[in-house]
Amino acid sequence: MELHDKVTLGTRLCAPPGHLGTVEYVGHVTGTHGLWYGVEWDEPSRGRHDGMKEGRRYFHCRVPNAGSFIRPSASLCFGKSFLTALTTKYVEAERGSATLEKVILGSSNGAIEVEAVGLDKIRRNLGALERLREVSLDNELVTTGNPGKILDTCPNIRGLDLSANLLSTWHTISNITAELPRLERLALNRNRFLPLESELPTSAFLHLCELQLNGTLITWEEFRRIANFMTSLRSVELGYNRLKSLSAKSPWTIALQSLNLDGNLLDDWTQIAISLSECTTLQRLILSSNGIRTISPLNSESSPLRGIKSLALSRNELGEWRDIDTLYKWCPNLESLSMGSNPLTEDTGLARHARQFIVAKIPSLLVLDSAAVSARERTDCELFYLSFVSKNVPGGDDEKTQEHPRWNTLCNKHGRPAESSDRNGNEDKLSKSLIDIVVQRCTTTPTTQFDPGDTVGPPIRIKVLSTMKMAVFRSKLIKSLKVPRGRNRETVQVWLPMHDGYVSLDNNEHSLEWYGIEDGSHVFVYTQE
Repeated sequence: MELHDKVTLGTRLCAPPGHLGTVEYVGHVTGTHGLWYGVEWDEPSRGRHDGMKEGRRYFHCRVPNAGSFIRPSASLCFGKSFLTALTTKYVEAERGSATLEKVILGSSNGAIEVEAVGLDKIRRNLGALERLREVSLDNELVTTGNPGKILDTCPNIRGLDLSANLLSTWHTISNITAELPRLERLALNRNRFLPLESELPTSAFLHLCELQLNGTLITWEEFRRIANFMTSLRSVELGYNRLKSLSAKSPWTIALQSLNLDGNLLDDWTQIAISLSECTTLQRLILSSNGIRTISPLNSESSPLRGIKSLALSRNELGEWRDIDTLYKWCPNLESLSMGSNPLTEDTGLARHARQFIVAKIPSLLVLDSAAVSARERTDCELFYLSFVSKNVPGGDDEKTQEHPRWNTLCNKHGRPAESSDRNGNEDKLSKSLIDIVVQRCTTTPTTQFDPGDTVGPPIRIKVLSTMKMAVFRSKLIKSLKVPRGRNRETVQVWLPMHDGYVSLDNNEHSLEWYGIEDGSHVFVYTQE
């Protein structure tokens, strides 16, 4: 591409050593000579300003201080065609060797070299582009299609990843996808698109059911305009687009089932719910890392989110237990919920009982924070919850119900704690399931008999339900041992001492009681760095 005559607003470019950006200004800058490009960089840290220099506005940036001026240069790359990128990545040039080639075995670190026959035939088979089903061209600097040629070259592509390229218009996308009649999945993450100015052919997206637009800075309004040309669309990812609102004027015509809005700025629960009321088929909603502070009360008998079965609210700012009660009213059919890294589950005095409370408050829940809720665990959680309310909330049923809406329902199901005690002649039913475990952290894995290695600090005691799954127990250990945030459950290894050594408790689906852990049991914990 010639440097000056084809560079217009919205043109995508790549500057050494691989920085992607969008041209937002072409012209002169006061006080200087010659031509400049005003660029908004995909990586904001590369920018120096927001398009204003010495008091004059030259362009606007969607991300603050992501802009700068650069000179036209031969080192700038303006991209390549789809087929050029495809061939470069998936077709290895033949070497014309009909006999032997020397090949170094990858697992030998260069130590073993063998001779192979007929590698060009293998290259031809691997380079048969018409056989490709899944194609990844992320970061390959694709900027244009190849009209009339793609269909003949690779007609069987089902999944296509064009993330982090130099694509700028939806018509370029439709020119590519129109020649991929079997395309079902399309990833366009970290591209930057100009607003749609004219209609797209629906035939270009006839079978497209999954679309990823993470980190594209697309607006909700613009997404809805685009989505209306994708009649088969069922799953969409719109994470990290700095979305503050889901207000839109475009009509909603697709039967969307899954929507990922992770990492945006959507902190108004009611606005989110009302905006999604048109999407009556929605079953899975991801709202992690959006700054949501409260679940506002539902002011109508019918919720616009009643179809939601799977919801992710992790890494928000939820801090009140009444939010969980309200959430159930909004999502009465909720089966799967992620709530990790909220003040409610991390910082409050009752955080250690978060799982029991959430399970008891949402009767439809089958999975919480990726760990299944068994029938036995549900019973234990509900009994625990009843016991807690009975002991900590003064007053009669009316006072308890006002603060804990499920009080009467759970009492009818299990009996009131005091009544249960009188009827059975025992303490609260829950006491049979709560166990006290002694936890000792160690710096090495305990591999020798009765030698846990070097220990860290004094042992601690944790009171838990015997029906707790190991996946949940690991999460509880992360909090109790104050393991640095960011470590996942898989980095926490747990051993139970036996008479002949140590047993690794590595199956997350088994419960504590399955492993034979009982009141007073000792476990040793090692956390990987």
